Amino acid sequence: MKLYIKNMVCDRCKMVVNQILTQLNIEVEQIELGEVIIQQDLDEHTQTTLAQKLNDIGFELLDDKRKKIVEKIKNVVIEMIYQGDDSVDKITPSFLIAERVGRDYKYLSTLFSEIEGKTIEQYLIFQKIERVKELLVYDELTLSQIADQLHYSSVQHLSNQFKKVMGQTPSRFKEAQYHTRKALDEI
Repeated sequence: MKLYIKNMVCDRCKMVVNQILTQLNIEVEQIELGEVIIQQDLDEHTQTTLAQKLNDIGFELLDDKRKKIVEKIKNVVIEMIYQGDDSVDKITPSFLIAERVGRDYKYLSTLFSEIEGKTIEQYLIFQKIERVKELLVYDELTLSQIADQLHYSSVQHLSNQFKKVMGQTPSRFKEAQYHTRKALDEI
C-alpha cells in the first residue's frame, strides 16, 4: 500500500515518519519524500491514529488524488534544488517534473496553480531563493558558485531574482545580522 504524506521535505522528515510507522507496528518497504510504501493495508483505526500522529508534528496524510500529485511536484522541485540534480543542466525543469510525475506538464501546471494559488515556476523560484539564503548564511560558497550550483545563467540573474523576491540584494542579506528564512513546507 502506498501512502502520500504532505510536508515531507528532507531526510530528517523521512526518519521521523519512519519512527512513527515503527511505533504503530507498520512495516515499511520503502520511504521517499512524500511517499511511503508499506507492506499491509491499514484498518480505519490505525489510519486515523497515523493521521493524527503525523498532524501533531506538521505532516498530513493525503487522500485527495490531486493533492498527491501537487505534493509529488513539490518533492521533485525540492530534490532538484537541494540535491543538486545535474540533469537540470541538460533538460528543462518542466520536462523533468513531467517525466518524474508521469503526467503532461500543462496538466500539472494547471493543477498546481489551482491547488496552490501560484505557478510551478513561482514555487521553483521561491525554493531557489530560500536555498540561496541558506547558502549565503553558511558563507562557504561565493555568489558565483551559488549561481552555478543552482543553475542560474549568471550571477546577475540570481541577484536580480533575489532582489525581486526579497527586496534586497544577496550581499545586503548576507550583511544583515538577522536572516529571515522560511521552512520548505511554508513556501
